[in-house]
Amino acid sequence: MHLSNSQDIGARSIILLVEDEDLLREMLEETLLEAGFGVLSAASGEEAADLLSGSSLPRALITDINLGRARMDGWALARRVREHDPSCAIIYVSGDSAHRWVSKGVPRSVILPKPFAPAQLVEALSDLLIRTS
Repeated sequence: MHLSNSQDIGARSIILLVEDEDLLREMLEETLLEAGFGVLSAASGEEAADLLSGSSLPRALITDINLGRARMDGWALARRVREHDPSCAIIYVSGDSAHRWVSKGVPRSVILPKPFAPAQLVEALSDLLIRTS
């Protein structure tokens, strides 16, 4: 887990980032850290679900929908996160599944189609955290 010392909304927010592509996960993690968020990162839905058993729940989940060969996709992970914390902000990122968000996404979530600029992720996350505060 990486934590930042920033004093903005992000400094109080631990984000669970789930992305199976290593380079993209590292880039998104760096973007979130630079924006002042604390980040827990995982490469699979199962790994992320294990992190949920910790004492502090994430304030938000950012998850890819298709997580490689993992049994748990981003849709299922978001449902599990919401079972633990109904107020958790959810952002789905996907290159090919955005069209299924209306039918498969959890309520009060956002979809960010790939490719996107890192600033778009930070803006979407900040907006969602303000709305769920």
